[in-house]
Amino acid sequence: MVMDILARARNLLLSPSAEWRIIAAEATSVERIYRDYVLYLAAIGPIAGFIGTSLIGIDGARIGLVSGLVLAFLRYVITLAMLHVMAIVIDRLAPHFGGRSDFLSAFKLGAYGMTAAWLANVFTIVPALGLLAIVGLYSVYLLFAGAPVLMRIPTMKTPIYTIAVVLIGLLLNFLVGSVLAALLAPPFFPG
Repeated sequence: MVMDILARARNLLLSPSAEWRIIAAEATSVERIYRDYVLYLAAIGPIAGFIGTSLIGIDGARIGLVSGLVLAFLRYVITLAMLHVMAIVIDRLAPHFGGRSDFLSAFKLGAYGMTAAWLANVFTIVPALGLLAIVGLYSVYLLFAGAPVLMRIPTMKTPIYTIAVVLIGLLLNFLVGSVLAALLAPPFFPG
């Protein structure tokens, strides 16, 4: 299974056009994609973040182990839930851009499109290298390359569709982050 995950990630990063065609033809399910791919790659960020903030720290400052574990768990659960929400967004927007509505294809696009971002989270293990996680922006290109294949978005409308999906994703992440920051701020979540 690990080899399948690595092969899929490598192929998406190095030859996304060919890999998207393979993904489009695969008979699978949302549950299988979660179980065989997402659960592993989505864990990279929370684990790396826990190591970086609780064990290594920034300029010697670290958060407590319990707080770090709770935050890592919350981040993981939110990542899994946000993927599902983004698949709904991808699916519902597609017809407005000349594409088709197909939730499984939308979920494939969201899940596999996040590959670069999830892998780039490894840099957060060392907080000083966290800025290197910007290479995860390649996921925007993966979304762009996969949208015409999976959602049948016309080539001329793919850039604006991609921008719309990314902006909605950023807005949702901001809103969820703001709510979490408010809920986890002292005195509700003592260090």
